[in-house]
Amino acid sequence: MKAPQRHILTWIKGGIWYVALAYFSYLMVLITLQYIPIDFGAAFLRVKVDAIQHLHYQIAFFSHVYTSIFVLVLGATQFSARLRLRYRPLHRTLGMGYVGLILGIAAPSGFVMALYANGGLGSQISFILQAILWWGFTFWAIKTAKDRNWKGHERWMMRSYALTLSAISLRLIKWIIVSTVAWPPMDTYRIVSWAGWLVNLAIVEIWILRTRR
Repeated sequence: MKAPQRHILTWIKGGIWYVALAYFSYLMVLITLQYIPIDFGAAFLRVKVDAIQHLHYQIAFFSHVYTSIFVLVLGATQFSARLRLRYRPLHRTLGMGYVGLILGIAAPSGFVMALYANGGLGSQISFILQAILWWGFTFWAIKTAKDRNWKGHERWMMRSYALTLSAISLRLIKWIIVSTVAWPPMDTYRIVSWAGWLVNLAIVEIWILRTRR
């Protein structure tokens, strides 16, 4: 393929990626708006009657919900080559915002929520593991950046953002299953609790392996 054709194809792929991300971010905004102002009986919380009685769960849930959209958007900016090369201070600032929100709020609050996850022990283990890996991947992303290991930084950021995107992929996989298979709701939830982040992580690891070769 000639260079101009490769350039056009890259622009098309990039455009599709950002359009899809913008659409799903919009859906995430709609989900977030359901909890503004704070309502303990709104949407998902209707099935968390017992958990929402605990103050620590209330803090974790609303902290997680209110920061998720910012984490999603800030993370997306980190993969823009133009921003990274031409506006490095901005790239660094947005990246620190992404890292700070995950390490300080999103991942810890996700861990607390995981302890009360629907679907029993299997789902709880999945979300607990996801929260720990999310925090760990993001921590190593900032550590490798401080060590000026840019290739390692990029790979850890990809892993971190793969788990960030699980908020979208979980709902997408759930919609696909519900639309095609008549499984009991809780069985579906147990499956998507794992598939929602493992699929993303597998795709990223395959990509990293290919680029290494």
